[in-house]
Amino acid sequence: MNILLLGSGGREHALAWKLAQSPLCDKLWAAPGNPGIAQDAECVALDATDHDAVIAFAREKEIGLVVIGPEAPLVDGLADSLRAAGIDAFGPSKQAAQLEGSKGFTKELCKRANIPTARYERCTSLEAAWGALKKFDPPFVLKADGLAAGKGVVIADTREEAQNALNEMFDGKFGSAGSEVVIEQFLTGEEASFFALTDGTAILPIGTAQDHKRVGEGDTGPNTGGMGAYSPAPVLSEALQAQVMREIVEPTVQTLREEGMPYSGVLYAGLMLTKDGPQLIEYNARFGDPECQVLMMRLESDLVDLMQACARGTLGEVAAPVLSDDFALTVVMAAEGYPGTPKKGGPIDLGEAEAGGAKVFHAGTKLEGDTLTSSGGRVLNVTARGASATEAQANAYAAVDAIDFADGFCRRDIGQREVRRERG
Repeated sequence: MNILLLGSGGREHALAWKLAQSPLCDKLWAAPGNPGIAQDAECVALDATDHDAVIAFAREKEIGLVVIGPEAPLVDGLADSLRAAGIDAFGPSKQAAQLEGSKGFTKELCKRANIPTARYERCTSLEAAWGALKKFDPPFVLKADGLAAGKGVVIADTREEAQNALNEMFDGKFGSAGSEVVIEQFLTGEEASFFALTDGTAILPIGTAQDHKRVGEGDTGPNTGGMGAYSPAPVLSEALQAQVMREIVEPTVQTLREEGMPYSGVLYAGLMLTKDGPQLIEYNARFGDPECQVLMMRLESDLVDLMQACARGTLGEVAAPVLSDDFALTVVMAAEGYPGTPKKGGPIDLGEAEAGGAKVFHAGTKLEGDTLTSSGGRVLNVTARGASATEAQANAYAAVDAIDFADGFCRRDIGQREVRRERG
């Protein structure tokens, strides 16, 4: 089968790497791809916002499956357009993708389906938000309703900080994503991520992970798209995973199906493990980035087989995904200045980073002649496996240290919480 993968980041490189390993994959194209993805796929210039162009390319190349990596094309309804043209697509419909595209949509679905989540207020104006703020105690959780590249959440320690943040949100800091804001009760506990595949009826778990959102070591500084992750997340025990399926994931899939917008694709639940049990923080309608990288490093099943079953509504007929017992850990190397104004153009020499079995997924790179350079933001995802979190961490940082990237930086404490637990 010929496959088209849409996207250009580290998540898409991890997916391309895994898709290309499948005996079901005859030819893999990626649009627009990146220099890392080009090792596994033929990269083409294709605008995912131009649905007609994507459909025309898929027909010309006899594409059997289109894998939509990022959230924006999903929220834009690309999967609907492809399906209407008779082309199988991995990813939810525009209606179902509102789970990520609108925080308010998700909170209201949780209310209808009795899914455990933080108390909230949905605000469509600055005046309403200031009034709603009085119903909460600090710290305050403020979320831009729409897509904001993983940066639309502000945790304010004081009421004054919260008011200033609301001013900025409604003043356009996050563009149209902040035209509506959700204010939430602050939840206390440990965060973890749970991933499941679904065709709208059948649901199969596909792993757990924990990521590191803050830019600085010790979880300090502003939120980012993610500075590293590891999988599995042992804090999500088998019992807790069963509870998440029963109380959060299954009611979500069932409610969407009953309301006429069945969800197909990967469902990524961001969770807070509170003293009262797991609560949903948010949903993503695609694989996480950089969580996808560690999941793909552990996945032993055929990814094409699983994605095709989701797209065709036959997931109940395939075996549950098998993941290695190993830990996988990824360290994000970002460009100097990230998440503000990152420096671009710095040369990168990967050296012998992959010599010990690590994999360097490209997230923000480009080629200038024969020289690999940074295109800013999160640039590389250095990923390794090990029999324990401690071993996976050591292997990942050994690979990081083999890379010459003068304009890059990374956190040196990815996975440290799990390493401390292993040490007792």
